[in-house]
Amino acid sequence: MIDLSSDTVTRPTEAMRRVMARAEVGDEQKGEDPTVNMLQDVVAELLGKEAALYLPTGTMCNNIAIKAHTQPADAILVDRQAHILRSESAGLAALSNVLVDQIDGDRGRFTAEQVARAITKGSLYAAPTRLLCVEQTHNFGGGTIWPLAQLRAVCEVARARGIATHMDGARLLNAVVATGMQARDYAACCDSVWIDFSKGLGAPGGAVLAGSAAFIQQARRYKHVFGGAQRQAGIIAAAGLYALSHHVERLCGDHENAKILADGLGSIPGVQVELPVETNMVFFDVRGAGLSHEAFLANLQSHRVRVGSVGDRLRAVTHLDVSQHDIQEALAVIKKVCRKQDS
Repeated sequence: MIDLSSDTVTRPTEAMRRVMARAEVGDEQKGEDPTVNMLQDVVAELLGKEAALYLPTGTMCNNIAIKAHTQPADAILVDRQAHILRSESAGLAALSNVLVDQIDGDRGRFTAEQVARAITKGSLYAAPTRLLCVEQTHNFGGGTIWPLAQLRAVCEVARARGIATHMDGARLLNAVVATGMQARDYAACCDSVWIDFSKGLGAPGGAVLAGSAAFIQQARRYKHVFGGAQRQAGIIAAAGLYALSHHVERLCGDHENAKILADGLGSIPGVQVELPVETNMVFFDVRGAGLSHEAFLANLQSHRVRVGSVGDRLRAVTHLDVSQHDIQEALAVIKKVCRKQDS
């Protein structure tokens, strides 16, 4: 199966598995797992933050950050296509009891002026804005990258109003590799930020949330509240350390493969591709070729190729387990499926 449905389908390499098998471990819940502690220190340094906290998932990172930055009946600001809003099972409502105000961004990115207009001071009738959330790269926006100047501008507006800022940095390192910027430059814009290891970096799980020492102390308490504390987690954390040393620079290959895929899709009559392709995601539509998305996905699956469906859009994601040869094979299958419909 050539699986382009998501970069979460990546599997640990043999070298990563060997590192995991040899990992030094301890009781993570008590802060005694040396591999987890090392990963937290490495990520804090990478992001230029005082402290960091290892967590099982990125969704837990977002939920803990929202909980730590807000009180019940506060409002948070997010892009209307934010992963926090669209793909986390309303955790922010269930766990933090916050109101979500949406900004209509451009492929996931909004302006300082939009933020200024959306902020509410709070009154007898309106919830006060307490937190601004951004996503780098922006998943449903198309794997799009926040330009550093724009990111700084929107976060400065929030800070000037006393509003905290949080970055969903699940694919932050894709932005780093694509632009040549430092991760800490992006992270400096926000009070809290996290990176994920189970996507393009190829680890089987885990994420690290970073911020001030006081923020991480509070986040650690919510980690226990939300059931995120672990025991010998160093086995998985070792994969994160390996990924940071071996799988970051190679993300540029995923980006190149995504551009090759987009070019190939764009050459098929009736297929519309969302451009530009900035990182490892390609959003497209085949209905112009006379295919429903349901029929298209089923036909691909029968030919052992898989892409994803996100609302009324199709999404193909390149990653560690997809080679350039796989991209060409997938394009051949897609062309065949579309030609078959034409005939």
